Amino acid sequence: METLQIIWFFLVGILVIGYAILDGFDLGVGFWHLFAKKKGERTAFIHSIEPFWDGNEVWLLTAGGALFAAFPPVYATVFSGLYLAMMLVLLGLIFRAVAIEFRDKVEDPRWVKAWDFAFAFGSVLPTILYGVAIGNLLKGLELNPIGDYTGGFFALLNPFALFCGLVGLTMFAYHGALYLSMKLEGEMAATAGKWAGKAWYAFLFALMPTLLYGVKFLMNGDYKALSMTFVVLTLVVNVVSRAFNKKGNPLGAFLASSVTIACLMLAVAFALFPNMVPCVNEPEWSLTVFNSSSSTRTLAWMLGIALVGMPLVLGYTWFIHRVFKDKVQVKED
Repeated sequence: METLQIIWFFLVGILVIGYAILDGFDLGVGFWHLFAKKKGERTAFIHSIEPFWDGNEVWLLTAGGALFAAFPPVYATVFSGLYLAMMLVLLGLIFRAVAIEFRDKVEDPRWVKAWDFAFAFGSVLPTILYGVAIGNLLKGLELNPIGDYTGGFFALLNPFALFCGLVGLTMFAYHGALYLSMKLEGEMAATAGKWAGKAWYAFLFALMPTLLYGVKFLMNGDYKALSMTFVVLTLVVNVVSRAFNKKGNPLGAFLASSVTIACLMLAVAFALFPNMVPCVNEPEWSLTVFNSSSSTRTLAWMLGIALVGMPLVLGYTWFIHRVFKDKVQVKED
């Protein structure tokens, strides 16, 4: 039973990491969308992610479904306690999806401008709220004996969580700028590379005080050494990414940025384990991998399905990026 519980903790984590890397560049592109000066440039931004964005979001849906099936009490606590935040995330993702589909349906500057704003808003809002959610999980939530969140909405807007929200925003902005510099051509690709250089500093300036502020939370778990190892790797690989970008190698920089995101998420995972929702008021009420999982039979059946499904998802992801690997041209207005 314990082995299955641990496996599913990390499988859910892998799905979250996959989502952060894949939809992270989509969200980052949305952040930079309104920084483009011309309509043709903004259109190229959307075209650069158009074949991928909906497939990338499947990773989030799969992670939510896996959490619901493998750890139902955790799902119930997180999605009820963070209900308003989750609804705001959903609102942002809906705005983004509708904007991508509707933006070019009417040849009216006001129509296009409104959907451009909706696309940017729907991209920026989730990036901040994802970081806020992770910050609150690291810090811990106030729970009652049956696992209900009792802290209230404004307790979630604590300084550490807001710092984490800023980290999420700058991290995805950097990731998205690297993606644009890799997918676009000419002057716009060079501009995106410069944006990435600026975003890297913003990410670093957000990350460092957050790590200093949150080191006590990263050192709370039973695997402090592993958590801090991945923190160090995050910083090292992030510097490597910056070096690739300076040398004009956007692919190398983007891949290193992806590893940076994965290392940071693994640092959070090892800081939490075996907790999934730490309880700050009564630590024994915390929801852990071992006290909040489904039955052995459920976990075993789900593992069999995952062993079949995950290669298919990975294969589809590789295939779609292979098919649409060509650069996107920026058309003059």
